[in-house]
Formats: sequence, structure tokens, C-alpha cells
Amino acid sequence: MLRKRWSLMLVVLAMLVASVSCAPPGGDDDGGESGIPFIYAAFATPIEEPWDGVIHEALQEAADAGEIRYEWTDDIGYAGDMERVLREVAEQQQPNAIFGDAFGNEEAVRRVGGEYPDIAFVFGSGLGPAEPNVSVFDNWIHEPAYLCGLIAGGMTESNVIGVVGGHPVPEVNRIVNAYIDGVKEVNPDAEVLVTFINSWFDPAAAKEAALAQIDSDADVLFAERFGVIEAAVENDLWAFGNMSDQYELGPDHVLTGPVWDMGPTVEYIIQQLNAGSYTAQDLKDFSMMGKGGARLAPYHGMDEYIPDDILELVEQRRQEILDGLFRVNIDEAAPDPTN
Repeated sequence: MLRKRWSLMLVVLAMLVASVSCAPPGGDDDGGESGIPFIYAAFATPIEEPWDGVIHEALQEAADAGEIRYEWTDDIGYAGDMERVLREVAEQQQPNAIFGDAFGNEEAVRRVGGEYPDIAFVFGSGLGPAEPNVSVFDNWIHEPAYLCGLIAGGMTESNVIGVVGGHPVPEVNRIVNAYIDGVKEVNPDAEVLVTFINSWFDPAAAKEAALAQIDSDADVLFAERFGVIEAAVENDLWAFGNMSDQYELGPDHVLTGPVWDMGPTVEYIIQQLNAGSYTAQDLKDFSMMGKGGARLAPYHGMDEYIPDDILELVEQRRQEILDGLFRVNIDEAAPDPTN
């Protein structure tokens, strides 16, 4: 009888050990002495670049609220340093999760992620998730970009509108194409010029491209990249920011812009880490308007310059999107230079 009891205890003990060793990232024992998750971020560009800046801002807000412990490294680049940095962080810092952008570093992120299955890897990516621990997200802000296009189509006087983007990749193309769709809905005769600078962060090149569009009579500019708003201000033209509220870059010139809010994504991952239930998944929906991950930037009083009928249409479409009654087209093909 005693032997049977010992056998049963050994079986239970083995099950407990197995459950701990196979536990997903997070859980009650994670987070170190603070008792909260430790999240590290690895950014390929400087955090002044809007895409990574949005991720950093959401993580910093969670840290300021006492939800996480947060550290970060930026400007890692695309020459192979991402793999080294991620491996050093995983080995030396041992965070519960690592956030970042995998664009241009996809293989490095997935390779290191596979080596550390107990760490949640949560990265911006144009590819899918990878079991057991690599989740992906992206800036699905085509919906507010479309709303900006409605405004642009109603504001232009020259009927020429400029867009300056980074690279002609799907996540940029769908923003630009949605913006063009909005322009064409209210102003079919408008011409939309699109220039890609083939860089994620080169404000000087973006400004130069915008100036060239201005020379071609563009009087409204969409700043998918940093540098465009400066050109708009110098030439007293209307502009739209991107990713974040960029009104302060051009007061009295920036009308609004599509805003990406990583808050819902970050909060969801924190909940998973705390519950010990993190799994690899596509987090796309958390970056769309329906879940609060995308919206129009505040007008900051600039709505007084926008025609009332355009404002009414923007509000109508915005509510229809939230109610599931209107779907903005997702077109990830590279737009033509002239549309």
C-alpha cells in the first residue's frame, strides 16, 4: 500500500514538473521581483521614426501605469545586428516578452524566437505568426487614411494631391491606396501623385520628394514619412500626418492624420502574460478602428477650414466603419506614380 502511495506521488510530481517546463511565457512566477511582466523592445530605427515611436509610446505608457517593467534599444538597423541584440537580450535580460519591428529582419527575429520559446516575441511583421511564441502585428490604419482622403479631396484647389511614402510594401500600399480611394470618392477629377523614397527614415529625402510634388502643383500633402510636413509648412500648404498626432510639426497646416494606437495590442499581451496564457497569433484586429487601434488625429481647430459637407461625410463613414456597415477596401498593390 505504501509503495502504491509513493508511486502515485511520483506521478503527480512528474506531471507538475512537466506542466511548469511547458508553461507559456508569463504566468504568476514571471516578472522578477516586481511581480509584473518585464518587456523589452528592440527597434530597427530611431524611436523618432513614427512607426517604432508608436510602439514605444504604448509600452512606455504601460510602464508609467505600473503594469510592466520596460527597457528598450533603438536604431539597431538592418545589417545583421538585430539577431545579435535579440540573443543578448534573451540571454542576459531574460524578459517575459520582446516587442519590436521585424521588417527587414524577419529571419533574425524568427530564428532567435525559436531558440527562446519561453519568451514571447511580439513583432511588427508582414508575415504570419510562428509557433510557439512569435506573434505578429501591423499598422492597419487604412481606415482613417481613407477618411483623410475624403478631406483631401474636398480641400484641394489645384486638383493635385501629393503622397510621399517609405517603401512600396503591402503595409504602406494599403494606406496610400485607401487614401487615394477617399480622394476619388469626393473628387474624381483629382490627381494623386505618389513618390516612394525607399527608406523608412530619411526626412531630407522625404522633404525633397514633397517639394518636387509641390513643383507639380500639389497643394495638399500626405506625410506617410517624416520630412513632408516641413515642406508643407514652408510653402503654406495643407498636410496630413501619419501614425501619430503630428499637429505640432506643422501648427495651422496639419489638418489631421491616421493615428495608430498600439495600446490595445500591448494591453492584450500584458493580460496574456499575467495569465500565463500567451500563444503565438496574428494581432491584426487590435490595430484597427473597431478595437481602438486606429483613429483620426484630433483636428486641433483645423476643422473650421474643412467644408461642412466633407466633415459630415467623414463622420458618417467613421461611424459606419465602427458599426460594421462600411468596409474600407484593402489594396496592397503598389500604387502608380500618378493616380
